[in-house]
Amino acid sequence: MSNKRRIQPEEEAPKVATDSTPSKSPKENPAQKFLSAINVFDYLDKKSLINVIPFIAFLTGIAMLYIANSYCAEKTIRDINTTQKELKELRSEFITGKSELMCKSKLSEVAKEIEPLGIKESTMAPKKILVHAKTKSIE
Repeated sequence: MSNKRRIQPEEEAPKVATDSTPSKSPKENPAQKFLSAINVFDYLDKKSLINVIPFIAFLTGIAMLYIANSYCAEKTIRDINTTQKELKELRSEFITGKSELMCKSKLSEVAKEIEPLGIKESTMAPKKILVHAKTKSIE
């Protein structure tokens, strides 16, 4: 228990309405209503609230960082999904191109393609050309 005495606010004297000013009932702003709702057991006062402000600012900063981090993580996941889809498309294009190349590079397909140019397939088997090296005599 602390030895601090809590000072109760003194009651203000009621204001007397004059002829020039219309009488208005004192209204609390929303912040005062909120603080009075929280301050049920007369636990908070202005000094303690001022001492808590840095901690509340710190928690607010951490919350903002948490939200920013979740946005970055979601963006990264979307980028990964987009890249995976592109990779699947490119892989299928590669496989399709490779199979077309294998089909078009067959000997029979090449012969069909060059026939309109007047080039015909050779029917003779290839022969090996041998070159004999001359031996020099050392004198």
